[in-house]
Amino acid sequence: MTTNPDAIRDQVREGYTKIAKDGQWSSVQNAPTDGGSCCGGGGCCGPTTLTADQVASAVGYSGDDLSALPEGANMGLSCGNPTAIAALQSGEVVLDLGSGGGMDCFLAGPRVGPTGRVIGVDMTPDMLSKARTNIENYRTRSGLNNVEFRLGEIEHLPLADASIDVVLSNCVINLSPDQAQVWREVARVLKPGGRVAISDLALLKPLPELVVADLEALIGCVAGARLVDAILSDMEAAGLSDIELTSKPEYVEAMTTWQDPLYQKIIAALPRGSKMSEYVTSLDIAARKP
Repeated sequence: MTTNPDAIRDQVREGYTKIAKDGQWSSVQNAPTDGGSCCGGGGCCGPTTLTADQVASAVGYSGDDLSALPEGANMGLSCGNPTAIAALQSGEVVLDLGSGGGMDCFLAGPRVGPTGRVIGVDMTPDMLSKARTNIENYRTRSGLNNVEFRLGEIEHLPLADASIDVVLSNCVINLSPDQAQVWREVARVLKPGGRVAISDLALLKPLPELVVADLEALIGCVAGARLVDAILSDMEAAGLSDIELTSKPEYVEAMTTWQDPLYQKIIAALPRGSKMSEYVTSLDIAARKP
């Protein structure tokens, strides 16, 4: 796999364009209807593959949350529930990094109410189109007109300095080839006193090079994950404070237990007898801008 930042972005964009068109990040969409097996090669591993709703439930989204979403907004891309840890307040301006189909934006909108605003930023045009298509459905369901989506890279956000109260993100920062720059951008756009509520995958110890070089593992949010200590260093260097990093093993355990094909592929590349949870965790990330 290339190490060129622009080439990595192109590969990620191509991968997420396919996800947007297919409807979810899960091999369940390729499940055979004849009961046969198609394990390996990016295929499915039978009926144990997680659906989008099962992924969301595994990381803490309630049934009420999922039923309130426009159709197709949840594509199984979550590794946590940032809207739950954000404690959003009426009137706040919220930014979602890598907003995808708009799932967390549509959940945040009612929480900030008619005087608040939610802005989703995504670099994949097909994701942006998918999210924007659902705005009318959201307006009808909620009676609110407070969600918008912008095309842009999270390393170069299309937002003014000190314009955001809360930055959300759900399993996206690990996809960036320059994660330190993402944290600098987060600090730039936050208002003084503004806060971070992010869920992302992180490493407890380094992955084998075979996994790091795997493009499918990058698109699946594993190969680009950084060590917890490196994430902390990037956030501190960006000027963020009151940093809290909370490991949430439930996501990795769910994907392993349900035999997600990508996770089975990664486990096969680990030293014999190793567990995925020894290397990778879902991380709840909270912080403030002084």
